[in-house]
Amino acid sequence: MTEASVSIGVAGALGPGAIADIATAAEAAGFHALWVNETPGTDAIAAIVAAAAVTDRLVLATGVVPVDRRPAAEIIAAVRDLPQERLVLGIGSGGARVGALALVGDAVQRLRASTTARVMVGALGPRMRRLAAETADGPLLSWLTPARAAEQADEARATQRGTRVSLYVRTALEPAAAARLGTETAQYAGFPAYAANLQRLGIAATDTTLDDARFETGLPAYRGAVDEVVLRAITPGGTAPEIIGFVGLAAARIAAR
Repeated sequence: MTEASVSIGVAGALGPGAIADIATAAEAAGFHALWVNETPGTDAIAAIVAAAAVTDRLVLATGVVPVDRRPAAEIIAAVRDLPQERLVLGIGSGGARVGALALVGDAVQRLRASTTARVMVGALGPRMRRLAAETADGPLLSWLTPARAAEQADEARATQRGTRVSLYVRTALEPAAAARLGTETAQYAGFPAYAANLQRLGIAATDTTLDDARFETGLPAYRGAVDEVVLRAITPGGTAPEIIGFVGLAAARIAAR
């Protein structure tokens, strides 16, 4: 397998204008894609619409849009005018617990029937990962060590030849961002679904992130495990100027290897 591409991940809460500025920086720095997460009260698709207007090559991805509160028909209407060849629709089950597999599977079918964008599924457990490999273009993984990421990537490729595996890795490159990284890691480790998955895999959430000290060895290990590593930018304040600084620093660190 060739070395994985590297992308940038940000929060949709930054808003379209800020994300457009980050997209410009990410494209100039040579990153593969910009992934935008959607949480309640934010709009990842509006953000990538703004990013599309200021970029030419950068892949634009949602990671992820929860289909329990934003159905496939709404997503299809919102992305109709986006450059489909640069679009990745990452979707997830959101807060749905009962019927989550059926909900996501139906959304995948609708999106693939009405767009030519790639469709990825945010997946933790084995059943959702299998669905992602069998019916979509692949899984979007998160909170994994390189070894566990490699195992799940191999599993996905064995399920469906040609499956693409992307992985979110929370990354802080400045000492001043270490506290924020620790807070976010502890928060996710406390969510029941994530806690159960980490326990099932026998790993600690703190072993699935990258900081300044682990970046040099950790990023190559992740790039050898999956097809795309999404550096989820963690900065002291989470502001757009800080994230643009993160983009430049990450690019320089990768180029120096």
